[in-house]
Amino acid sequence: MNERPTAWITGAGGLIGSHLLTAAPSHAGGWQVLGLVRSDLDLTDAAAVAARFERDQPRLVIHCAALSRSPDCQRDPALAGRLNVEVTRTLAGLAAEIRFVFFSTDLVFDGRQGNYVETDGVNPISVYGETKAEAERLVLANPRHLVIRTSLNAGRSPTGDRGMDEQLFLAWRAGQTMKLFVDEFRCPVPATATARATWELIQAGATGLYHVAGAETLSRWQIGELLTAGRPEFRALIQPGTLKDYVGAPRSPDTSLNCAKAQAKLTFPLPRFRETCVP
Repeated sequence: MNERPTAWITGAGGLIGSHLLTAAPSHAGGWQVLGLVRSDLDLTDAAAVAARFERDQPRLVIHCAALSRSPDCQRDPALAGRLNVEVTRTLAGLAAEIRFVFFSTDLVFDGRQGNYVETDGVNPISVYGETKAEAERLVLANPRHLVIRTSLNAGRSPTGDRGMDEQLFLAWRAGQTMKLFVDEFRCPVPATATARATWELIQAGATGLYHVAGAETLSRWQIGELLTAGRPEFRALIQPGTLKDYVGAPRSPDTSLNCAKAQAKLTFPLPRFRETCVP
């Protein structure tokens, strides 16, 4: 009989969720980890979620599932609200007496400042950021719960299109020329590091709000240069651009995250993206 407590991971078919599953044997030995994908459970069906929760009796829920592509949220705000806010409300309510971990985003900030710490006020300018900020408030109302804000995550996903790098390479392989902004800054991080940091924060009993992202701030253009290094067939498909000339949905210019609070609890240094990306 397995006496280890059960941990749920929602969105286990996505990038961070799949890496959390892969990292579990090394970093979550005390847990019986159960990855949930859409075919296992429709998270928008509150009754079905409650019934499955009652059956499995998890003692930890790590909520990765979301409508995470900002353009999709911008096109359908109602769907973004259902998936990013209402699903979180349901799960956080069921997990009121246990550990609950919610993944949020650097895009809860407007990007006017950069190097954001956890105590800085949020001011999202996109639908995606708005839904994540609202969900954060729901989760943080419970002192047992943990919110992890992260940035662009890279790495292999089960579907081959969830990692930031995977999405760029798919576009380039299709022959798409992309304009990458020299004045839009993020802190990209490999999903392997995000997963390890998450398990370490859980094992350390962390609650509240933590930033987990890469250890250097890079522009979109710099990220493209790193990913196409040594790949001239792709290097020819990127061009530098500037937000000054951009017309479209709102974009935050600098949402770089200060991760000192999380770093103080981790046993490994959060990596610089240029040291971990593999073109």
